[in-house]
Amino acid sequence: MLDLRGAVPAAAPAAAPAARGLVLSESRLERVPRWVAKLRQLEMLDLAHNRLALVPDELAALHRVEVLYLGDNRLMAVPAAVRALRSLRYLSVADNAIAVLPEWLGELDALVELRAQGNRIAGLPESLGGLTALRELHVRANRLHAVPPVLAALPRLRVLDLRANGVTTLPDELADAPALEKLDLRWNDLRALPPVAKALADRGCFVLW
Repeated sequence: MLDLRGAVPAAAPAAAPAARGLVLSESRLERVPRWVAKLRQLEMLDLAHNRLALVPDELAALHRVEVLYLGDNRLMAVPAAVRALRSLRYLSVADNAIAVLPEWLGELDALVELRAQGNRIAGLPESLGGLTALRELHVRANRLHAVPPVLAALPRLRVLDLRANGVTTLPDELADAPALEKLDLRWNDLRALPPVAKALADRGCFVLW
């Protein structure tokens, strides 16, 4: 693990090419150093808590990356480079200014945990149905009013965090979500516990509302 937070050099350190993890968080970065895209051994990249408005397309070359932290930046969209990172198991784009999750997100079929809380997302794409390995979906503090039925078909989804949105109803299909263990509905526009949520609670799912 190469931890350079707070002191990111202009050129790659000697240890960088062999690094499997790179931490550049909390460094006030406005752009990702060019040398980062050349580190083909990386499996974890932490760019969180910076001032990034863009992520270079060249990062698409980091095919081994399984964990990517992009939270708490100034992103207005999920970077296009992420689409090529098919080994991703954990992706955080939390606390940015993202309004739309791209349809191609569903192509990242190794993804186990997706954190997109604290954005401006008003809807979730149907393509999320392709995330068959997904166990946790965190979308609290967005602008959601509805939950797509496709989430109910995710075979491994255990945690669904919908806190602090504008959700008024839930799809009936969610009652059949095969692996759901925790559903957080707090701070939404629900006037009563939806029957779907009650059915989930009755079968042992931990429902908060």
